[in-house]
Amino acid sequence: MKVLKNYLYNAGYQILALIVPLITAPYISRVLHPAGVGYNAYTNSIIQYFVLMADLGIAMYGQREIAYVREDPEKMSRTFWEIQFLKFFTTTIAYFAFVIFLHVYDRYTVFLWIQSLNIIGAALDVSWLYQGVEDFKRTVLRNTMVRLLSLALIFILIKKPSDVSLYIFIIAFSNLFGNLTLWPHLRKMLVPVKIKSIHVWHHLWPTIGLFIPQIATSVYLQLNKTMLGVMMGTKYSGFYQNSDNLVKMVLSLATSLGTVMLPHMSAAFVKGDKEKMHQMLYKSFDVLSILAFAMTFGIAAVSTNLAPFFYGKSFWPVGPAMMIESIVIILIAWSNTIGRQYLVPTNQVKAYTTSIVLGAAINFIANFIFIDLWGLNGAMWATVASEAVVTGYQMWAVRKQVHFTKMLQNTFKYLIAGFVMFIPVYLMNIKLRPSIGTLGLEVVVGIIIYTGMILILKPTSLTFILKLVKQNKSH
Repeated sequence: MKVLKNYLYNAGYQILALIVPLITAPYISRVLHPAGVGYNAYTNSIIQYFVLMADLGIAMYGQREIAYVREDPEKMSRTFWEIQFLKFFTTTIAYFAFVIFLHVYDRYTVFLWIQSLNIIGAALDVSWLYQGVEDFKRTVLRNTMVRLLSLALIFILIKKPSDVSLYIFIIAFSNLFGNLTLWPHLRKMLVPVKIKSIHVWHHLWPTIGLFIPQIATSVYLQLNKTMLGVMMGTKYSGFYQNSDNLVKMVLSLATSLGTVMLPHMSAAFVKGDKEKMHQMLYKSFDVLSILAFAMTFGIAAVSTNLAPFFYGKSFWPVGPAMMIESIVIILIAWSNTIGRQYLVPTNQVKAYTTSIVLGAAINFIANFIFIDLWGLNGAMWATVASEAVVTGYQMWAVRKQVHFTKMLQNTFKYLIAGFVMFIPVYLMNIKLRPSIGTLGLEVVVGIIIYTGMILILKPTSLTFILKLVKQNKSH
C-alpha cells in the first residue's frame, strides 16, 4: 500500500509538472503563435544541456544512496550534504560553461539568459532526498501551489506575441521557486554533522557513471528539438514540443512508478532479498504494460483531431506526430521498469548506461536521415527507433536474471484489447466534429472498451489489480 500511495503521489507530481504547460498550451499557442512557442522550445532545448551538466547524474544517484542509508539519520545527513555540495560545485561549472557558450553563440541571447534560471534551479533541487526516504507527498503538495501560481501568472500577464521573454521567465522562475520550497523542511529531516566528516569527492565517479546515460537520454529528449530548429526552423521545435508534452503527460502515469520503486528496490537489494526484487519487477512490468497499451492506442486514436483542436489550426502537424510518438509509451514503460527499477537499484549501471548510449547513437544518426526525408515525422520515427534499441538491449542484458515468460505473459492480451479499442475511437475521432464533449466521449468509450476486453481476456494481472483496489478501499 505504501508503494501504491507513493506511486499515486509521484504520478500526481509528474502530471502536475506537465499540466501547467498543457493547460496553458492552447492559450499560449494562440497568443505567441508557432514562432513564439518555437523560440521557447528551441532555447530550452539548449539550456537543458547545461542543466544536465549541473545535475551530473546526481538525482538518480542521490535517491539510491539515500535509500541505502535512510535508517541511519547521521549517515543520511552526511550523505545528503556530501552529494549536495558536489551538486553546488557542478552547477557552478555548468553556469560558467553557459557563459562561455554565449560568447560563441550570439542568437536568441535574451531568451537564453532568462532560461539560465533553470541552471540555478538545478542546484537547489533536493527532491532526490525526499524520494530516497519515500516522502513523495511533501514534494507534490508544495509544488502544487507553485505550479498553480505560475498558471495564474501566465493567464494574467501573457497577452501578446512580444511576451515571449516574460513567458520564459515565469516558467523558469516557478521551477526555481518550487525547488526552494523543499529546503525549509530539511532541518526536521537532517541532524547536524561535522564538516570534517563530509567527504565530497568519493561521490564524483559514481555520479559520472550515471551522468553518461543521462547525457545520452538528453540526446533524444532535447536533440530532436535542437536539430529540427537547425534543419527546419524553430517553429518545428515547437511542434515537436507540443506533441511531446501531450504524450509525456500520459506517459508520466507509467514512468512515475519507476521513481517510486527505485528506493524500494534499493532497500531490498541492500538486504539481499532477490526473491522480493524479482516479484516486484514482474508485478511492476505487468501493471505498467496494461496501462501503457491503453495509453498508446488511446493517444493514437484521438491524435488526428486533438492537436489542431487543442493548440489551434496552425499546429495541425502535431496530430500525425503524436500518433507516431505514441508508440514510445510502451517502449519507455518497459525500459523504465527494467532500467530504473532493476538495473540501477542493483548497481548494474554499466548495462543501463550501454542501453542509453546505444539508443542515443541511433537517435542521432536517424535524426539526420529521417528529418531530411520526412521532417517532423522523421524526428518522431527517430525517437521510436532509439527507444526500441534501449528497451531491446536492456531485455538482452537481464535475459539470464529474469523469466521473460512471467514478464510478458499478458502482453498479447493487452495488444488485442488496445487494438479493439483503437478502431471505434479512431473512427469517432475522424468523423465527429472536434469539441471538448466529443473528446470526453471518445475517452469514455475507449476506457469502457479496453476495460471490457481486459475483463473478457482475464490476464493474470487482473487479480492483482482487484486485490489492490480492495485493500485501498479497506484503508
